[in-house]
Amino acid sequence: MEYEKVWNKYSQAELKKLEKINAEYMDFLSNGKTERECVDEIVNMAEADGYVELEKLIADGKKLKTGDKVYSVWMNKSVVLFRIGKKPFSEGINILGAHIDSPRMDVKSNPLYEKDDFALLDTHYYGGIKKYQYTALPLAIHGVVVKTDGTTVEVNVGEDPDDPVFFVSDLLIHLAQDQMEKKASKVVEGEDLDVIVGNKPVNFGADVRKGTAKSDEEKSKKDPVKAAILKILKDQYDFEEKDFYSAELEVVPAGRAREAGFDRSMILSYGQDDRVCAYTSLRAMLDLPVCDRTVCTILVDKEEIGSVGATGMRSRFFENAVAEVMNLCGQYGSELDLKRALSRSCMLSSDVSAGVDPNYESVFEKKNAAFLGGGIVFNKFTGARGKSGSNDANAEYIAALRNVFEKEKISYQFAELGKVDAGGGGTIAYILALYGMNVIDSGVAVLNMHSPWEATSKADVYEAYKGYIAFCKGMDL
Repeated sequence: MEYEKVWNKYSQAELKKLEKINAEYMDFLSNGKTERECVDEIVNMAEADGYVELEKLIADGKKLKTGDKVYSVWMNKSVVLFRIGKKPFSEGINILGAHIDSPRMDVKSNPLYEKDDFALLDTHYYGGIKKYQYTALPLAIHGVVVKTDGTTVEVNVGEDPDDPVFFVSDLLIHLAQDQMEKKASKVVEGEDLDVIVGNKPVNFGADVRKGTAKSDEEKSKKDPVKAAILKILKDQYDFEEKDFYSAELEVVPAGRAREAGFDRSMILSYGQDDRVCAYTSLRAMLDLPVCDRTVCTILVDKEEIGSVGATGMRSRFFENAVAEVMNLCGQYGSELDLKRALSRSCMLSSDVSAGVDPNYESVFEKKNAAFLGGGIVFNKFTGARGKSGSNDANAEYIAALRNVFEKEKISYQFAELGKVDAGGGGTIAYILALYGMNVIDSGVAVLNMHSPWEATSKADVYEAYKGYIAFCKGMDL
């Protein structure tokens, strides 16, 4: 079966809306390069649309009714939104779920050191990356430093045109004979992903801080470039070296999302896995009318490292939020009510899929592959080898989804993540499936997945947005 290229079906009015959605999406990508920044963007958009914080409603003793909008943030890294529907929770809810973390480098707890007259930050890479792709690339540092008095210092350096940027050095080709013989996984080792942040020694003259202890002065003489960086951190951000212990600093590619191609048909940006599905899910949620079923969008952290921890999908915060919302609706009598609601729910695990790459066709089986410009992608299963670790969606559920999408004229395609035994991957789908609900992976095809700069089709972004709206309104098993 061949898929129609979706660009051919749009009217001028639709093309105008497509460009508007994508322009807003590029702003979201550029402003939300960490989970915390994404949550800030999401909350701002939700509150502007009339969403109210769940915890405030609970504290005020308020009740919820059909049409109400509510959200809950967990540890500033995950967020869940609800739009209360006409039907009771006992008939199930419709759920969109995506993740807002992306592969990157995290600054270690004791990171700053000096070597060969350079100041460097030691890092530990997060998620699956090709480590060599992060060398010789302009980098930015985003995150927070929390001091012992509770003060939070926000850090965002490398994005403004006037900001400095940072980089991981690479070996010049003239001296790289031995390096070029190594396997790609060994060309750059994880412990070599140290970010160069300075080269200028501290001034021991009049600019030295008054009252500097003699021991500190001796340390400065031993590591003068490190001392200079510490002085900058103190003067500009008011934190000390020991405050790195309670910091969350992420090193990401510097620069805004950009249109790609002479025809401007694509978007090139860091973090599109999975913020392309997070944004389109959120945008669909905000643009929904009151639906028959309650609609929920959950945007979570830690998917790239197994959905672990208090802010990952394996945490109970989603389940707890559903229980609290049901209680405010007067529909929570016991845990059995919650279990029934979740088991009768339907979900799109909104995550990206691998798009066919014209430069690397050999890893794809094209009859069962996703193409950029082919519409939203359904992955009946993910996993690896013999479907290991996957959620495998039921045929009845897929048929119902096809019916909904075809009624709304949403372009879709079905795909697997490359050839059998070529590799594999996973999403949060299997975690929600533990509740017994119907779940399938559904998202946008991406080129360069997990690289510093990923590519998507504007048409697929738009089809995903429309598809998520169609699902929320029309799915009712």
